[in-house]
Amino acid sequence: MELFDPALLAYCEANTSTEDALLKKIVRETQAKVLMPRMISGHLQGKMLELFAKMLRPKTILEIGTYTGYSGICLARGLRPDGRLITLDINDELEPMVRGFFEESGLASQIDYILGNARDVIPTLAGPFDLVFIDADKFYYSEYFDLVIDKVSSGGIILADNVLWSGKILVEEGQKVDKDTQALLDFNQKIQADPRVENVLLPIRDGVLMARKL
Repeated sequence: MELFDPALLAYCEANTSTEDALLKKIVRETQAKVLMPRMISGHLQGKMLELFAKMLRPKTILEIGTYTGYSGICLARGLRPDGRLITLDINDELEPMVRGFFEESGLASQIDYILGNARDVIPTLAGPFDLVFIDADKFYYSEYFDLVIDKVSSGGIILADNVLWSGKILVEEGQKVDKDTQALLDFNQKIQADPRVENVLLPIRDGVLMARKL
């Protein structure tokens, strides 16, 4: 399902602060060299992440799912001067590309890029986190949330990407649902019912759920 009219999306992007040369380079190289390049956050969502981070001025950001580094760079641009981004990914094949982009960004000294299974790594991290961005294996979204919620500072923000899942979350009665779609349905319902947060589901790109810890 195409969630948004491409012309309307193009209009939104045309009226959003432009990508700089590095972000454009990351998009080009991701499209040329990496499978499933549509997984990249991209212009509209990237600028949203950057502005959220700049408004929060977080000391520590946790990103679950680095991919090729686009979203991480956008988030890191909003850190305090003494702040850190911890970004986790399981795909070590992308490491040279990602580390190169982080170096080009001038933010590498503020970024901890950790390779490994996020479900194993998160319990080893102390926190607190002022901002968390979840954009990894959809099947484990609920588990990621459970692992981070107690490490998020009061008033901190959790963002989760792809929660509309190309519209597949609109399930008709009797329709069979694949495991990732069911996991996202469960996750969205879980956040909606959690008294520890207040939340809004934003129809941006493929859906971004924002939860603020009370």
